[in-house]
Amino acid sequence: MEKRDANKANIYLVGSGIASLASAVYLVKDAGVEGNRIHVMEQRDIAGGALDGSGEESEGYLIRGGRMHEDHYVCYWDLLSHIPSLEDPEVSVTDECKAFNVKYVSNARARLMRAGEIMDVSSYGLSKGDQAAMLKLWFAPEIILGDKRIEDWFSEHFFETNFWLLWTSMFAFQKWSSLAEMRRYFIRFIHLLPGMNRLEKILRTKYNQYDSVVLPLRRWLEDKGVQFEMRHQVIDIEFDPAADSKRARVIHYLVEGEEKQIMLDEEDCVFITNGSIVESADTGSMDAPPVLYGKAESGAWKLWEKIAAQHEDFGNPGVFCNNVDLQKWESFTITLRDSVFHDHMEKFTGNVSGTGGLVTFTDSNWLMSIVIAAQPHFANQPDEVKVFWGYGLYPDREGNHVKKKMSECSGREILEELWHHLKIADLMQPVVDAGKVICLPVMMPFIDSLFMPRKPGDRPRVLPDGARNFAFLGQFAEVPHDCVFTVEYSVRCAQMAVYGLFDTGKKPLPIYQGHHDPVVLANAVQALNR
Repeated sequence: MEKRDANKANIYLVGSGIASLASAVYLVKDAGVEGNRIHVMEQRDIAGGALDGSGEESEGYLIRGGRMHEDHYVCYWDLLSHIPSLEDPEVSVTDECKAFNVKYVSNARARLMRAGEIMDVSSYGLSKGDQAAMLKLWFAPEIILGDKRIEDWFSEHFFETNFWLLWTSMFAFQKWSSLAEMRRYFIRFIHLLPGMNRLEKILRTKYNQYDSVVLPLRRWLEDKGVQFEMRHQVIDIEFDPAADSKRARVIHYLVEGEEKQIMLDEEDCVFITNGSIVESADTGSMDAPPVLYGKAESGAWKLWEKIAAQHEDFGNPGVFCNNVDLQKWESFTITLRDSVFHDHMEKFTGNVSGTGGLVTFTDSNWLMSIVIAAQPHFANQPDEVKVFWGYGLYPDREGNHVKKKMSECSGREILEELWHHLKIADLMQPVVDAGKVICLPVMMPFIDSLFMPRKPGDRPRVLPDGARNFAFLGQFAEVPHDCVFTVEYSVRCAQMAVYGLFDTGKKPLPIYQGHHDPVVLANAVQALNR
């Protein structure tokens, strides 16, 4: 592939998620592009995409979700090793995170609960047939799986096991999710299977991922001159898809309601985040549920549809965005000006805040889980304020206590349902009555869209055949063998795009291949047999 001239290229990054931010870092650091030639075009007024965190004590803090971390995210840790942390310019984000996880070691003692009691998860409960199906899936070529669902491969018994309850709540897979994606997860995270019941080797950032990752990245990039152009919504990109090459020619975008264009010169490039898992998300309140929006309110999905219509190599967005009822789930963030809940949970679970991870209520109709992070979870969080996060995987089911769908519940009603499952309504009601709790629910219509059953070609390659000046980034670009719904996937996209279009002398870092290690493989098989 002919490389672009770093001294002449202007780079336009569509979207400001971790894939775009990582691309900008590698463009500056490895490709030698001057920062003022790099433009991050973001439709919202805040950067970070799905890595978010916002709010304050008086209005309540908000996290739509959080991404899991682990040691073998080689691209991610490489990226952040060059970025000074939010609070100490002498310490990288990577080093800050590693030091934090020495202090707060994951060892979940209350991973699953039922009827208000902690379940024994020492055994995964898999039958010989379940284990055989898993091993068969590991060794099945992905190409033969097509767009099969997980439920097409496994027996009903599999979905009743501790393993599935741990798996579905940890990764947000559904029975109808892509079998090919589950296979990738089995292989990619095989080294985690022996300790999955306690969330061993799972790493966390010091604060929420906006404060710990996005803000340091943005600060570093702005110091290098990178231009952040907020409320610039890209609505179309025109291509010349010739037989032997494909070139992006024109970017159409909206700013303050006015449509404008950027004509791309010969060396200019555009990096496109196609699709988004947090598009059209809506936030409710203590007294009102969030609204379910869809593609009509989305910028990213409509943009990808326009791009995909121009060439078959540009993917098939409808596979991922046309069935909201199978893709949505709902999260909630709870802010407390009282320590009684955290004190109770530390005593009940045996986990100091920040060491337990997910607590899943297996008898919850919503399949509700909560995560209590180390405090403070926000850089601006007062000492006396506590924050935790939760989600329900089945928002269209009626609650066990509150006889309404989760999607119809206000933050106050979600609290009632949570207190019911923990059997602490009497303990917490005075705190609620005193106005010391704020629960903000968020409906995310596309949050599981990346797990929808898909076939080869439904996701465009990062660099489609013949791509001269553009790349696709993020969770809906194809990175062979790696796993979507991870920050590692997005950063690997960035390396592939930058190192493919520019002469850097570098290649993307190799994907961890734990299944090729006989010790790792033996330990995983032993764990599944517990």
